[in-house]
Amino acid sequence: MKLRKFLKKRLWNNNSSLVQLLGLCPVLAMTTNAVNAIGLGITTTFVLTITNSIISILKCFIPKDIRIPIYMIIVSSTVTCIEMLLHAYQYNLYQSLGVFIPLIVTNCIIVGRADYIAYKNSFFIAFLDGISIGLGSTFAMFIIGSIREILGNGTFLFGLNKIFNILDHSFFFTFIDKNSTIILAILPPGGFLVLGFVIAFKNYLDLNKKKINCLKCFHSCKLKQ
Repeated sequence: MKLRKFLKKRLWNNNSSLVQLLGLCPVLAMTTNAVNAIGLGITTTFVLTITNSIISILKCFIPKDIRIPIYMIIVSSTVTCIEMLLHAYQYNLYQSLGVFIPLIVTNCIIVGRADYIAYKNSFFIAFLDGISIGLGSTFAMFIIGSIREILGNGTFLFGLNKIFNILDHSFFFTFIDKNSTIILAILPPGGFLVLGFVIAFKNYLDLNKKKINCLKCFHSCKLKQ
């Protein structure tokens, strides 16, 4: 039960992109299609998990006064290694993500989790925190990217072969005719609009669930009386 609450808090209740609104630059820039969103999300998840784990293991050796510069060294080293691996084994995805791979170093989510969680908790908690926060951000980016791609290009999962090399470049779904698409959706203002609608829908679901729980509590109290 505690693990479920731990994951729910990070994946949904305190989602880094939809609630805390952290790291919105890559979220808005790389969500013009679902594949780029998945690629950046998975890359960020790997960086978060690895850096959290390393910092948690080495926390006893990291001086408190200079911990932030040490975090940056660990994060930048991890990002560089992952960037080199993508360049070697997933070159098409590497090209699509472009400059946003090295910019993961400046993502405030990673340094924030390193200082708030990894530096103060055990390896297991830091590891789970990195995975759950990363997957929460990936989920948010995937939803935004899917909506923008369908509305703006009429396709879904276009370019999936960048992630799975065994797939053909023609493997994607078409939902809307090219002449009926809304070009605004894949432009920067469209990113802000879609993000706003997704956040509003999440808030609606949360409020609706809260009302249902309150009604259940009210009826249970009434029955006890």
